[in-house]
Amino acid sequence: MKITRKQGITVVVFLLAVLMLGGWLMFRSPINDVQVNVPYNGHGGTYKNLLVSMDTPDPSVVYHDGFYYMTFTHDGVDIMLLRSKTLDFREADQKIVWYPPVNTMYSANLWAPELQFIQGKWYIYFAADNGQNENHRMYALEAVTDDPMGEYRFKGQVTDSTDKWAIDGLVLEQEDQLYFVWSGWEGDENIAQNTYIAPMSNPYTIHGPRVMISKPDLAWEQAGGPPFINEGQAILKKDGQIHIAYSGAGSWTPDYSIGLLTLEKGADPLDASKWSKAIEPLMTRNDEASVYGPGHNSFVTSPDGSETFIVYHATTAINDGWSNRRARAQRVEWNEQGQPSFGSPLSLLTAIPVPEGSGIYRSVDAIEEVDGYRYTGIVTMVDTVLPILFHYQNVTGETRSLTVALNGQEEQQLLLAPTLADEVGYVHLQLSLLAGEKAISLQGEGVKEHISAIEIPRYEAEYATIFGDSETQDNPFASNGGTLFIAASKQKAVSFTNIKVPSAGEYELRFAIANTSGQEQEIDITINENKNQRLTISSTERNQFILNSMIVKLVEGANVLHLANASGQLEIDYIDISAATKH
Repeated sequence: MKITRKQGITVVVFLLAVLMLGGWLMFRSPINDVQVNVPYNGHGGTYKNLLVSMDTPDPSVVYHDGFYYMTFTHDGVDIMLLRSKTLDFREADQKIVWYPPVNTMYSANLWAPELQFIQGKWYIYFAADNGQNENHRMYALEAVTDDPMGEYRFKGQVTDSTDKWAIDGLVLEQEDQLYFVWSGWEGDENIAQNTYIAPMSNPYTIHGPRVMISKPDLAWEQAGGPPFINEGQAILKKDGQIHIAYSGAGSWTPDYSIGLLTLEKGADPLDASKWSKAIEPLMTRNDEASVYGPGHNSFVTSPDGSETFIVYHATTAINDGWSNRRARAQRVEWNEQGQPSFGSPLSLLTAIPVPEGSGIYRSVDAIEEVDGYRYTGIVTMVDTVLPILFHYQNVTGETRSLTVALNGQEEQQLLLAPTLADEVGYVHLQLSLLAGEKAISLQGEGVKEHISAIEIPRYEAEYATIFGDSETQDNPFASNGGTLFIAASKQKAVSFTNIKVPSAGEYELRFAIANTSGQEQEIDITINENKNQRLTISSTERNQFILNSMIVKLVEGANVLHLANASGQLEIDYIDISAATKH
């Protein structure tokens, strides 16, 4: 084919454009990358350890129907459950679900309750005695209803024929078979705690001999002993592989650590020869981060099921011993061979991306009412105006108007633009919420037809990454009980990472800031390394958090927001986000 001179010039120009575009794609900064076709999975944000402000040794965490549930050793006197929409349990609902009767072999020293959903029912397994440690045995409770926070009935002791000392029991489910896994003594003396497994005929009955699959024979497992320790077993599965994480070394020492047992794929769990043990622990103390004695963990998925998090207890001082053991969490990583990595325990200052799918209140998990839904688990410590992001579908071809009611009182109109059949639409609204309220009700024609979920895209300042002289403080007048102080400085003060939006575009950011200096102050706001503008903060009274708004451009996927160069001291409560208002 013959090419004219004009066509040749056109081809050359096109090729040069392609090369230039390719170079730009190769060398552009990832932080400025507009990520295309990133599925929206919640507004993101970060959290920080600790997960709970009170002592929570031996945490057992489960995610079910939109909520995280936690139980733990609660002073050894009862069994308490916490319920939260997120891994942050500091404002969770609390309930003691069972008290032991007096003067029994299980009236005292209730240790390490384990919450599990087995064969369609909730069970709690716990160790207890009559006041004498040598009489510790395992027991089971069965839920009376489908609510894990509801009533439980005592089912009895869970034991094999030896009836030896036993703690930290839980059930392994594999190919429709149940197995009980626990920490126990071989004889009647406190010499060593081994890992045992036995078959079960139902969730509270062992029907075969116990098999020892691990004993504390490694140097790290024997630290602080005798006695030597294997305890705190937790089940971890991925791609057909079964692992048992366990804790070794003395739980009273800073060297308490987490090890791993792995079952050969497809093997019989009762065949001890098919279990292998990692020579070194997968998580141990981190002196640099002031984390000591990490151990007695459980595993829980992210709300969307794509991630696994390890939840463990640890202390912040080398000599804490059994005191100050509180729950923490971080994501489990996996190598190419399918083996887990728990990583080094993170400091209390580390901002950790929330589990994928967090913060979404899905209608399928909400309480269904006559003409709408009630979304529970919403907590605010103060009167506030919450940003609400509605997920919806509207395939009618016309804009629909819904009436949104807050607990049947405050009514607002919600306009839903048309969507395609396979498309999710998003619309923002602001609702006033009084302190102590823990539910948002949506009623009105079309709510059940259109609304699939709601979110509250608020980013608490105390969970951000801080720099220099910035510091977080408790504050009962703040939305989540904490704030961030920024000192006058020419440097970066704080970074909010993992801020996600449904699509690229313009959004309104509202900063809740107190400025008690007596005069106006200023601070730079930078979005994705691009300086946006300098924000002026008016003078306020103490604990008076005034909203300061600005319009910014955000990319699809994760965004990073920096605050820097503060002219004076500022106290930040939170940042809210919503779509920019079109005029």
